[in-house]
Amino acid sequence: MSAPRSITLLAFLVACLGVALFSAMDAVMKGLVLSIGVYNALLWRNLAGVLMSGAVYAVSRRGWPSRAAMRLHIWRGVVVAAMALLFFWSLAHLPLAEAIALSFIAPLIALYLAAVLLGETIGKAAIFASIMGIAGVAVIMAGKFGGGDYSADAMNGALAVFGSAVLFAYNLILARQQAQLAEPSEIAFFQVLTVALVLLLGAPWFAILPDGAEWVPLIGAAALAIVSLLLLSWAYARAEAQVLIPVEYTAFIWAAILGWIVFDEALTWTTVAGTVMIVAGCLTVARSQKNPQPMQVEESVA
Repeated sequence: MSAPRSITLLAFLVACLGVALFSAMDAVMKGLVLSIGVYNALLWRNLAGVLMSGAVYAVSRRGWPSRAAMRLHIWRGVVVAAMALLFFWSLAHLPLAEAIALSFIAPLIALYLAAVLLGETIGKAAIFASIMGIAGVAVIMAGKFGGGDYSADAMNGALAVFGSAVLFAYNLILARQQAQLAEPSEIAFFQVLTVALVLLLGAPWFAILPDGAEWVPLIGAAALAIVSLLLLSWAYARAEAQVLIPVEYTAFIWAAILGWIVFDEALTWTTVAGTVMIVAGCLTVARSQKNPQPMQVEESVA
């Protein structure tokens, strides 16, 4: 039985707010990466996030995770740590909107990973969608690098986004398995905790204690990520994924606005055109499935 229209509308609006908060978190993180570096921005934000998500988990937990769930929590946290380092490093070298746009390719990559890892069948619609998505990426890349006037850091930033997208695609497969074993508060806490522990391995060489002014955006970024994750989890529990999937791609709009206002980043027509093609490919896949899975582009507290 489908949810009442009023509940569906509320879930839609809550999901819109959740995506907006995640986009704001990306903008805050870009500023932190530019000021204290990607490692320290992620390390201290995740340590703050451990305290916040731990408090939520302590209130809502129903017992310690099973051994199978704990293994999955740890492994997904390791994957997310690598994914986050690549993505947030790219923000220092690419406009916010371009990085978000290129990351949208992840759900299409996930289709092929699901075929390899889960034995799922790739249909004609998925193949067509993949071609459309790749073409969209090509348009963005041509607009960025076709004129020859670009830096090596920009190219490395684009490659970092692609590496992050591959890891995020794998992360979507793990999330599908993880959601069957644990609740959102448990998933959020152990993911943030694992990422923090992974990052702490490099602390003796790379960690620098932020100054007083930098703690405000660090704590703010952690709060934005956790609140957004909880809002989106609430929304997906009350409305069908096919209703909420398009909301994920409003992240590009927020990225373009925030990039322009905060970082004075211009938005090119090739980025817009390529994004439309990638999003169209993702929506084609979603509508071809009877029970589409949530394609969460930026739903990671790490």
